[in-house]
Amino acid sequence: MFEGREKLLSLGTYPDTPLGKARDKRDAARRLLADGIDPSAHRKATKAAKSDENSFEGVAREWHVKQRRKWTEDHANRILRRLEADVFPWLGRKPVGQVTAPELLTVLRRIEARGVIETAHRARADCSKVFRYAIATGRAERDSAADLRGALPPVVTNHHASITEPRKVADLLCDISAYQGSFITRCALRLAPLVFVRPNELREAKWPEFDLDARDWRIPAERMKSRVPHIVPLSKQAVAILRELHPLTGSDQYLFPSVRSTKRPMSDNTINAALRRLGYAKDEMTGHGFRSMASTILNEQGKWNPDAIERQLAHGERDKVRGAYNYAEYLPERRKMMQAWADYLEALENGAHSLKAGRRAGARQLGQK
Repeated sequence: MFEGREKLLSLGTYPDTPLGKARDKRDAARRLLADGIDPSAHRKATKAAKSDENSFEGVAREWHVKQRRKWTEDHANRILRRLEADVFPWLGRKPVGQVTAPELLTVLRRIEARGVIETAHRARADCSKVFRYAIATGRAERDSAADLRGALPPVVTNHHASITEPRKVADLLCDISAYQGSFITRCALRLAPLVFVRPNELREAKWPEFDLDARDWRIPAERMKSRVPHIVPLSKQAVAILRELHPLTGSDQYLFPSVRSTKRPMSDNTINAALRRLGYAKDEMTGHGFRSMASTILNEQGKWNPDAIERQLAHGERDKVRGAYNYAEYLPERRKMMQAWADYLEALENGAHSLKAGRRAGARQLGQK
């Protein structure tokens, strides 16, 4: 009896199921009943779980769990969201070894039809890794995604929009100083050009990573795209912004917490949304564009070793072992460069403010005449 209703449960057929084994199964069913669990429903769920182990979704989730320790949390979440939204609804329940290339192509065409070609390519690459994992674990014999190389239109590479002309950079800095939104967002906007890290590295910045007295920000390997630790020397201007921010968020983990929860960082769209609010279109300036701005101008200045600039940008080191040893490479020059860069930006902004003030004074004089 379960919940007042009589139910029947087969324990096997005799003599295939010996009497002793049948008693063991009966006792197990009674223990489930004592715990308030329907033995029949439990058996169905167990069967479903076993079949799910060989389904595309089951194998994909297993692969994802084993791989995520190698990824940043943001990257791992992005891969899982892509699979859950674009692949699992159509292929998730199918045995991984029975998914054909034409079936996968149909799924990828749906993504392509939305106009997000790069997402379709990334989904194909994700599926290929799932199939290879299934082959390695004996649940598939071939990688169906490999047959689709060349089946999708190529990705047209668009460089991150960036402002690199000094006069326009000065105007941007003035606009950021006058930003009227959240104080936390304003601090992130002001810090972004001074450190020129990737947007995710900035928005996920944590206070324990900073030594303001030593003027260092040390980003651990697990948060870096290259999986190599990174040092960001902090200019006097950057430290001033951080000291101003510390009383507000210093007791939290993140420098720039989410408006909904201090246990999460700000949204990955916050900086871009703030730039749109300041009047900069997405093809004019982006959060990632601060990196291009620094790279272009620093190289054009001709004062700094290009390798030091590349190291400060944390561009991927192909040999990760070498990269792990060289993350502090050119550090003395990088410290000088980061301070000189901050001084240069400050001079640009001050010059723009003075020019605007002069124009306003001139306009007032003309009005008086």
